[in-house]
Amino acid sequence: MFVSLSLPVGTADDHHLLGQRAAQAEALGFDAVNVTDHPAPPSTWLESGGHATLDAFVALSFAAAATTTLRVHTNLLVLGYRHALTTAKAVASLDALSGGRVILGVGVGYLQAEFDALAAPFDNRGRLASDALATMQAAWTGQPFGPNGTVVAPQTPQQPHPPIWVGGNSLAAMRRAVQFGQGWSPMPSPKTASEALGTPGIESVAALGKRIDRLGELAAEAGRSEPLDIAVIPLSLSGFATATPSADEALDEIKQLQSAGGTALVVSLPEQGWDDRVAWLAQEVLAHL
Repeated sequence: MFVSLSLPVGTADDHHLLGQRAAQAEALGFDAVNVTDHPAPPSTWLESGGHATLDAFVALSFAAAATTTLRVHTNLLVLGYRHALTTAKAVASLDALSGGRVILGVGVGYLQAEFDALAAPFDNRGRLASDALATMQAAWTGQPFGPNGTVVAPQTPQQPHPPIWVGGNSLAAMRRAVQFGQGWSPMPSPKTASEALGTPGIESVAALGKRIDRLGELAAEAGRSEPLDIAVIPLSLSGFATATPSADEALDEIKQLQSAGGTALVVSLPEQGWDDRVAWLAQEVLAHL
């Protein structure tokens, strides 16, 4: 399976190790590294389990510069936080500088306070996310578009553009993945958190499997024949984990996710002891897939 590993970017003392850790991930056989997108999170969210992070494009450019084949993955870039053309330019620049290694994970976002801080519309963020994806795809053609003949350069080495993995558990997110994406990124979450996260819960592998089946139905209804990657998050190797799993427990969950239809893994490890844990994950878990 394709594996994207979250880089630890929340501890200021360790920021200088980002390139070194990306190189470590590449040497251990990981396919990609990823970072999240929170340019202006509220203090209440940070104090209740949220996480600080670096700017996604700056962090991933450092990761790309320290490696040669490792993919760099935004997980997830919130489309409503920036103008679509600004995002298109940043993505194209990172793809060009990395030699075509970007995976663009995107989502609509859920933290209203962060939208407010950025003076970004919150209530219609789903529709605006779809509009942004359409604009970005037009921009990446390198051809003039729109009433002013806008041109965005450079062109992305990956043509027609880097793969887009659309995040979110809702039917709207799934339809967005079918329309614009090359992958879908569901998130394990309890139903009790659905209102706070702005997306339905997926509480089990069985529930995920049913959702993947529904995605196939939506693709067929839209006349789509191109397959979609399914980028799944093992609960035991995520920011939602409440305990450190054994290698057997992690491997068993990954195999269940694979059987349900997952084609890629997005994994996260605690920042405390990250260097040792990433070696454990590669050698004791992923090596046995």
